[in-house]
Amino acid sequence: MISKDGKNWLVDIQPSGRGGKRFRKTFHTKAEAIQWEAWLRNQVNQQPAWAPAKRDLRKMSELVDLWFKHHGNTLNSGADTKNRLLAIATALGDPVADNISSDRFSDYRTQRLESGISEANMNREHAYMRAMFNTLEDIGKWKLPNPVAKLKQFKINEPELTYLKDRQIQDLLREASAKKRNPHTLLITKLCLCTGARWGEAEGLTISQLQGSMVQYARTKSTKTRAVPISDALATELREHYEKHGDGDRFFAYAEGAFREAVERAGIVLPDGQMTHILRHTFASHFMQNGGNIITLQKLLGHASLAMTMRYAHMAPDHMSEAKRLNPLAKMYP
Repeated sequence: MISKDGKNWLVDIQPSGRGGKRFRKTFHTKAEAIQWEAWLRNQVNQQPAWAPAKRDLRKMSELVDLWFKHHGNTLNSGADTKNRLLAIATALGDPVADNISSDRFSDYRTQRLESGISEANMNREHAYMRAMFNTLEDIGKWKLPNPVAKLKQFKINEPELTYLKDRQIQDLLREASAKKRNPHTLLITKLCLCTGARWGEAEGLTISQLQGSMVQYARTKSTKTRAVPISDALATELREHYEKHGDGDRFFAYAEGAFREAVERAGIVLPDGQMTHILRHTFASHFMQNGGNIITLQKLLGHASLAMTMRYAHMAPDHMSEAKRLNPLAKMYP
């Protein structure tokens, strides 16, 4: 808009439209004002840098749906991750895209911690958020910087790994053998202890996954298929169990609740979050104690990186044995 301002002419315009940058300038003559206004409009039209970036008004829930449509639905745990992300979106007030920030997520994280949620759980939620925006950027659906990329996760002191000793294993197997409670509990427990399988992998075993004396685990958490040899006796026990209790192509039905009861009856106290996973830890710990190779263990457990498996390295009989032979006082204390 051009208007008379005393003796001068005032140009007051927003060439990019409402919400855009506002320009004001005065001139001695109307002709100069008209000429400058035309020049400014031409600059904005030809050079996008002159115009403010358009807002991204998509809701966070829309971004979650977009992530799931283009990537999440291909993941084994994609549906669960989507639900977690939607829960975060709801807790944040389902903000529009350009209002999602590290400050906002940090405030949400603080509130969650005060309500009793663990730091480890918040690190997982943070990882879900960061990975979602990275994926959206990779597929060209996100142009802004990742809003939580620079936010540091909490440093977690890794707890000491717990595993079952020989006596505890015998007590657990005795209690799990109470077939009148659940006929599947004992054999699933044995399978986990003999192969390092996660409870869900063993419980969901199908007849096609048992080849001779080899169990093949597919659709695993790491998405990698792995094969683990078992004894002929255990393979025979599995086939006999299938003949009596098999359902369709599955060996077992749900038995996790019965396993929890067996643990309680055996008097075994476990850390939080290690109920069925204690069997996997026990397999790995005994494997290393009995002289197993760490690389082989990585393959048996299906870990994506060796760093994950190295947690069990200290269980090896010769772990750090060089410390006794190579320290500066070794000759004094042979």
